[in-house]
Amino acid sequence: MSWDWGYVGQFMPEMLDGLRTTVLATVLAYPLALILGLPWTLLRRSRNPIVSQTTRWVLEFIRSTPLLVQLFFIFYVFPTWGLTLSPLTAGVIGLGVHYSTYVSEVYRAGIDDVPRGQWEATVALNLPKRWVWQDVILPQAVRKVIPTLGNYLIAMFKDTPLLYGITVAELLRVAYQEGSESFKMLEPLTMVAVLFILVSIVSSTLVRRLERRYATN
Repeated sequence: MSWDWGYVGQFMPEMLDGLRTTVLATVLAYPLALILGLPWTLLRRSRNPIVSQTTRWVLEFIRSTPLLVQLFFIFYVFPTWGLTLSPLTAGVIGLGVHYSTYVSEVYRAGIDDVPRGQWEATVALNLPKRWVWQDVILPQAVRKVIPTLGNYLIAMFKDTPLLYGITVAELLRVAYQEGSESFKMLEPLTMVAVLFILVSIVSSTLVRRLERRYATN
């Protein structure tokens, strides 16, 4: 099989549109995962055993269920309950909720790594609980886990091809449609791999810069 650069030039505009959709899904889903991960962490740390254990089992259920199944459930089952979502919205929610369970574990590890003396100091100063978390604990915890959070961003980006299953016009879907029409799969699928590698390299570089600037040992 020979490589056809002319053919690549023909489909690249559509591929770049698919890449934009892929990046958009990641950019929207990642903050959702970061935001939802914190309540999961706080509920998991609750002194109420019912709240703590219920949260634990919910998180285990989400983590143990394939992401693709969750996406199908949100997109195809929710409408039977009167909640119809666009493919991209369903994909963002699915990615965000799924990855929030992993982010919650990252937060928990960061919080557990905060020196005990910091907790004791907040008690000695009789600081309000909100100030303790907002100004003392969370800033230290998040700085410690920036590298891991960055890794999950890249992992989420690499999971976006699963949105193909709910008809999101992301990068892989565009490539497959192009290949199906031309009966030439080599160039489209190869370019999918190349684009994913390029974006992942750029993302890894940015994560390392953030790590050097903000993370602590």
